[in-house]
Amino acid sequence: MTRRHSVNRPPTPDTRDEQENEPTLKEIINIKLIESGEKERLMELLRERLVESGWKDEMKALCREYIKKKGRNNITIDDLVHVITPKGRASIPDPIKAELLQRIRTFLVSPTL
Repeated sequence: MTRRHSVNRPPTPDTRDEQENEPTLKEIINIKLIESGEKERLMELLRERLVESGWKDEMKALCREYIKKKGRNNITIDDLVHVITPKGRASIPDPIKAELLQRIRTFLVSPTL
C-alpha cells in the first residue's frame, strides 16, 4: 500500500517508528538489574554455584581435550569459544538455573523496582 502525501503538510509518522525506539521489556528489566546492582550480585552467585557444582572444572577439561585434539597451534580462542559455549550453556545444572530464576522473579516483584 502506498501513501499519498499532502502538498501542504508533512507525512504523519508511522506508529511503528515510535515503537522501535521504545525499550523492550527485556531491556527494561536488564537496566533495572544493572542500576540496582542486582545483576552483579546474580553474576557472582552464578560464578560461586558453577564452581561448587564442578561445572567450571568440566569446562576446563573440555577445553583442554579440544585443544589436545586439534593441536595447540591450530586453534584460536574464537574457535574454542564457538565449540565450548553451547556445551557449557547446555550443561549448567538445573538447580542453579532454578535458583537464579527465583532470584530474578523475587527482584521483579520487589517494591524497590
